[in-house]
Amino acid sequence: MKYPYGDYVSLFKALADETRLKIIQMLLGGELCACNILEAFQITQPTLSYHMKILTECGLVKGVKNGSWMIYTVNSERLAMVKDICEDVGEK
Repeated sequence: MKYPYGDYVSLFKALADETRLKIIQMLLGGELCACNILEAFQITQPTLSYHMKILTECGLVKGVKNGSWMIYTVNSERLAMVKDICEDVGEK
């Protein structure tokens, strides 16, 4: 195991939600404004903020404020951690 188990727990908890998985998939195509992400879902802005908070706190997503907008990108290093644990489990 390359990382402490605790590092993986928050990642997998964040990914254990259909909306958050879809957000990650969207962000793999490049950076997006929160307003663009919101347009893809039938959710309210506070609900999107909740999901983005979970994704940013675990480090899967980076958020940068640009004026009154938040711009989000995938954190490739943290996403690689998910891949690493899946590979480690597959080898055992």
